[in-house]
Amino acid sequence: MPSADTLGPRCGPRRRFWPRWPLARAFTVVCVSWLTLIATDVLLPTAASAGPTTSPSSVGSDQAQEAQLESRIAQQGAVVQSLVASFDQAQTHEALVQAQLSAAQLHLSIDRIAQSKATAVLRRIALYTYMSGADSSSIMGLFEGGDAASVVERQEYTGVVGAKVRDAIDAVEVDEQQTQSAEAVLSSAQAQAEASVQQLALQRKAAQSALDNDNALLATVQGNLQTLLAAIAQQREAAEEAEEQEMAEQAAAVLPPVTVLANPTPGQYANPLRGVGDLFPERVDQGVDYSGAGPIFAVGDGVVLSTDNSGWPGGTFISYRLTDGPADGLVVYAAEDIDPVVSVGQVVTASTELGTMYEGPDGIETGWADPSGDGVTMARDYGQFSGANSTAFGANFSDLLAALGAPPGVMQNNPPTGTLPPNWPQW
Repeated sequence: MPSADTLGPRCGPRRRFWPRWPLARAFTVVCVSWLTLIATDVLLPTAASAGPTTSPSSVGSDQAQEAQLESRIAQQGAVVQSLVASFDQAQTHEALVQAQLSAAQLHLSIDRIAQSKATAVLRRIALYTYMSGADSSSIMGLFEGGDAASVVERQEYTGVVGAKVRDAIDAVEVDEQQTQSAEAVLSSAQAQAEASVQQLALQRKAAQSALDNDNALLATVQGNLQTLLAAIAQQREAAEEAEEQEMAEQAAAVLPPVTVLANPTPGQYANPLRGVGDLFPERVDQGVDYSGAGPIFAVGDGVVLSTDNSGWPGGTFISYRLTDGPADGLVVYAAEDIDPVVSVGQVVTASTELGTMYEGPDGIETGWADPSGDGVTMARDYGQFSGANSTAFGANFSDLLAALGAPPGVMQNNPPTGTLPPNWPQW
């Protein structure tokens, strides 16, 4: 009787599908365990752990809270990144399990088709084998005869052929059962993988929500901190102004009293800049700044106290005390780019040329000086000048020059910084 292996490709040995699945099943169990560990062991900060918003109390506490929030946000960012990576891996594993499940289902369909085909083929083999082993008369005798020998032979043949068919069918059924078992394992693995993906998605959403909450809290803390710093800056500015005022009052208490005569002796004041060509007014600060070139005169009758001082640009600081008029006893200065032509102790009038203004890099500055004539201005004495601002003494001298016909200076701030002593002359 020919064997099944000699009947051609259709009845050749079948490729088994199941032996590859034990390794896949072990891999599935490991991956599912790993995903379970990720889903249960990752510690996520939640919005509740962020705590209530702290009201602003001090710069130090807000700065400490800001540093803590920045540290926690960095940790939460790392957790979110880790969850995103785990989520991607879980999705990849889920796709792999789905592919394996699809392959198992495909092989199950193939096994069922093969079983049906194998059954039909085995039946044809049985018929072929039976017919090739006897002539026509014997065959007819076997199937048509009613003697005992024919019946026994027919039963024996039927048993042999039936056994082979059953063996083949059993083999197909065993393969089908193994494939179905693999399908069940993969279906369970797929369900666990889907559950892990869903849990990781929820945890990632919770972590992102906590991160967003802390970012909002950080923005609030930073806003509170900016408000506190602005308030502190305003308090500091107010304290500095109060300190300047206190210094001015203290300076006024120790400075020699300024004598302003109610009925001054006869005398006239004149524009000291009437001879300067291309005269151009600049800023009001300790005094009044000008540019141009030409002779500078005294405002009125007086006595020269100084002509130079190395602390001023150009080294010139001409100061003189007025001896009559509304400002009798006050000291006027003209400094910087001037060549002096007077000397200390010289008596001057409104017609006396003090020096020649030249077109230097600094121009000139003129205003009210300290009574000592030592190069310090009244604005500096009273703590009014901070580097570029308009002072009360500078603005007052600008008013005097404007009253005498000179162009006034340019104010940098209005009102000017500081106040004048009592009974100071106004113009």
